[in-house]
Amino acid sequence: MIPAQNAPTGEGAPPRFRLLSALSYCAPLIVNGVVLPFFPVWLAVHEFTDREIGIILAVPMVVRVLVAPIVAMYADRMKERADVLLWSGGLSLLTAVALCWTTSFWPVLIVFAMQGATFAPYLPVVESIVISGVRRWGLDYGSMRVWGSIAFIASTMIGGEMIGYWGGSMVLPVMIFGFVMTMLMAIYCPRIGPTRRRGTPVDIPAATGSSLRQPHLLVLLWGVAIQQSSHALLYVFASIYWHQLGFSGTEVGILWSAAVASEVIVFFVSKHLNRRFSAWTLIRIGCAVCICRWILFPMHWGFVGFFVLQCFHSCSFAFVHIGVQRRIVATVQETQESSAQGAYFFYNGMFMGLMTLASGYIYAWLGLASFYVMALVAALGMSLVFVAYYLQPQRLGSGGQTREAV
Repeated sequence: MIPAQNAPTGEGAPPRFRLLSALSYCAPLIVNGVVLPFFPVWLAVHEFTDREIGIILAVPMVVRVLVAPIVAMYADRMKERADVLLWSGGLSLLTAVALCWTTSFWPVLIVFAMQGATFAPYLPVVESIVISGVRRWGLDYGSMRVWGSIAFIASTMIGGEMIGYWGGSMVLPVMIFGFVMTMLMAIYCPRIGPTRRRGTPVDIPAATGSSLRQPHLLVLLWGVAIQQSSHALLYVFASIYWHQLGFSGTEVGILWSAAVASEVIVFFVSKHLNRRFSAWTLIRIGCAVCICRWILFPMHWGFVGFFVLQCFHSCSFAFVHIGVQRRIVATVQETQESSAQGAYFFYNGMFMGLMTLASGYIYAWLGLASFYVMALVAALGMSLVFVAYYLQPQRLGSGGQTREAV
């Protein structure tokens, strides 16, 4: 994903760094593979309304954006960032168990919001550890990140099968299992010491600045966050809609897995993509495909048609994510890596939370036509990406050119 480079002379990655990093991605995405597609089904089984479902899913996202950046900045100052993961996984496990005893609106809202707070820093901290490996030892990001996506697929498929047999009540047991795995991997996640100051001899292009407040980076993160928030309607109501069309739990699991499988393919070929396309080009392609995805989604395509549309996730998410991570590496120093990932998570979570909250009302009002609204949201995000591109400062040593290659 981030272009792999030669490892620095005299220093190698810790033993099993790639393996443990891959497994560290797997644990939280096992949870996401159940919660994202099937927790709305669990809520529907307990007869929550569309508006209540939107609120329950939105509030934890807002809570996450308040917690994740704070914990990420603290992690940048710790001797071992991985220590954050143990308490994050443990407290999240307690909230999952608590959900087994709550079936009414306010208790579920409160407990799920607490889960959003406790689980918020897990994936950004794992991401920062892996990106540090990319910076220090020239490792390939995609070859580690891809296993998290594979875990998501496996979790979604198994969860879909279990729900097909036993109904939505199986969501919480699978969620609890996932949080147990997060605790286990928190113990084995690579310990690589604190973040390093600028000047570490790693063969990766030097950051152009040291501040997260650079205008072009901020506008880029805002634009991408708005574009990604257009997925909110899909995340909240797609499983419910597909069940209403008569798709089985297994078929719904396949549709969700198709999206992540296409993402996996992108990660596997990320080296070739990075050689062929600039980060900006990948982001623009992803935004354009996202707009097309939401324009086509309300049409009745049948199972095969929805399968193809789900494969558009390879661009609407994976291309964009690849491009943003490359821009973060090129723009900020390692001493702010966790903070950068926290900021990325913050803006994504803030806009996703707001759009998820709005989705409940929009869907109740417009039904499937709500996806046309999502297309407009994605278009707004894409316009900000273009603004960010033209806000870049003049690059040193570029022969007077003022822009990164298109």
